[in-house]
Amino acid sequence: MEKEFTATAETIEAALDEALEQLGVQQDAVTYEILEEPSTSFFSGNRPAVVKVTVRADYIQELRSEKDIDEEGDGFSESGESPAPDLRRDYEDLSDEEIDAIADEATKVLKEMVNYFEIDAVSIDEYEGDEGEIIFDITGEKNLALLIGRHGRTIDALQVLMSSITTKRCGIHYPLSVDVEGYRHRRKQKITEIATRAGERCVRSHRPVPLKPMTPYERRLVHIALRDMKGVTSESEGAGAQRHVVVFPS
Repeated sequence: MEKEFTATAETIEAALDEALEQLGVQQDAVTYEILEEPSTSFFSGNRPAVVKVTVRADYIQELRSEKDIDEEGDGFSESGESPAPDLRRDYEDLSDEEIDAIADEATKVLKEMVNYFEIDAVSIDEYEGDEGEIIFDITGEKNLALLIGRHGRTIDALQVLMSSITTKRCGIHYPLSVDVEGYRHRRKQKITEIATRAGERCVRSHRPVPLKPMTPYERRLVHIALRDMKGVTSESEGAGAQRHVVVFPS
């Protein structure tokens, strides 16, 4: 996982959005520094914004410390206090017992958050994702659209909070994902299909194919779907809610 990215765009917002897309994280997972303010000058013309975005340490999955690692203990506190997150460990090296403990705690945290929505009779199914992450799929008899939110913003917030709280309580960062009745899975499939069709159309027509505005997560799915397709490249254009992917012939 990349730790930082410097983006250039017409506005600070667009540069920040581009960096978040490239890093594959939400804005609350980063800090950023404005290296250049956008400006317009008669002599020098338009000068774009330059923003340096850095992923916060507690969101980096494979961070290695340059300091000595204390080998004593298993990373979990027996006193009931939350230990400092051991971000130096590779989650792939965790034992099954540690992973089970993290999954149990994450489920507990997620149930606590769902209770705030006053939604009863829900169950949480747990399974492993394509990239090794643990996916927690919330299902229930009632309509759970409230947990998804407009354009998936609520489910994104649930995921960020669950991951942050679980990391703090367990002391180890592990990739966790929240889904609601398979929403993310279906959305991922749909975005991948849209990207593939756009790529094929671009190859046939030899013309750029713009897609509708998408969230940073969805735009990243498009880039991933097209990165191995021959004859096309993809770039993000626009700013704010109108930011979208354009597929270009290469």
